[in-house]
Amino acid sequence: MRIISVDSIKGHELLAKDIINYHNSVLMTAGTIVKKEYVNRLKELDIEYIYVEDELAEGVSLTDSLEIQLKDHCQDTVRKILSKHIYHNESELEEITAIADEIIVDIMKDPEVVYNIASIRNKSEVTYSHSLNVCALSVILALKLKLSKRKVREIAVGCLIHDIGFTFLPMDYSNLIMEECSEKDQKEIKKHIIYGYSAIEKMEWLSSTSRDIIIGHHERLDGSGYPFRLKDEKIRIGSRIAAVCDEFDSRVYGNLMPKMKVHDAIDLIVSQAGVKFDYEVVKAFVASVAAYPIGTLVITNQNELGIVLRQNHKCPTRPVIRIIKDADGNKPTDWVEKDLTKELTLFITDTIMD
Repeated sequence: MRIISVDSIKGHELLAKDIINYHNSVLMTAGTIVKKEYVNRLKELDIEYIYVEDELAEGVSLTDSLEIQLKDHCQDTVRKILSKHIYHNESELEEITAIADEIIVDIMKDPEVVYNIASIRNKSEVTYSHSLNVCALSVILALKLKLSKRKVREIAVGCLIHDIGFTFLPMDYSNLIMEECSEKDQKEIKKHIIYGYSAIEKMEWLSSTSRDIIIGHHERLDGSGYPFRLKDEKIRIGSRIAAVCDEFDSRVYGNLMPKMKVHDAIDLIVSQAGVKFDYEVVKAFVASVAAYPIGTLVITNQNELGIVLRQNHKCPTRPVIRIIKDADGNKPTDWVEKDLTKELTLFITDTIMD
């Protein structure tokens, strides 16, 4: 199974996962043969990517991806909990702690887990998918930094509701790019921090660490963040971790930012280590995230085209790939698999979507 853009549909692709719309209804079931004439309709419904099974996807498995598992198992629950709190002003938000505990348990089952971006996100699920991703990655980093179990849990809870303030914004921000917005709209978007904190500040069950993440995940070490332009040690560890994870997921999925390739988003964060982001947090982040996710089409320095089959836990920048086309553009007659931790002169120069 692999992800392709709707624009690249040629017809006769086998759909590998259901296509879901804004209202969480199934538009097309797995196993359907996708026709070329479906493209325009999918675009009208804001469907940009689909999962397919094809010749290129042979040997690729996304089903074990932590991101996909959490999305399938937890996203609807997170949506229901947040919606119940927002629209009925009830106290059930505390139920979110059960989701945090579930995520922590799942991650601790595999202490060497490499975070692998492998999902498709529709506009209707931005807040919920983003929160789950930021939570999961934050837990991985917190564990790598050897924080206490209590602190890890507090960070997980804070990250799950770090963007709760967006649900109170009186504007549709789903198609906006922050840097392209008017000053007025930028100020309004930044208010999600205040709206979020105001919604939870009187909830005694929330720890100070969790509260701090909600109001502090946009602060930066150099004082360029918001809302208080805090610097250095005035920013707590939970918010330092959340800042990196929030920035990464937002860059990759284009939340209020232009979309970036995964390895480019990692490079951007690394370039700001010790400047905007905590150096030790970034170090743990680089060791935890797959620069080239499973199913990604890659170009090597030997001008080969390959697809990522699996990750090397000890080296997230050097996965195992299968060669699809050789340097001359020919398809190999045999299965050619290369482990980049062993092929030391071979490296990836770029990725392509299709």
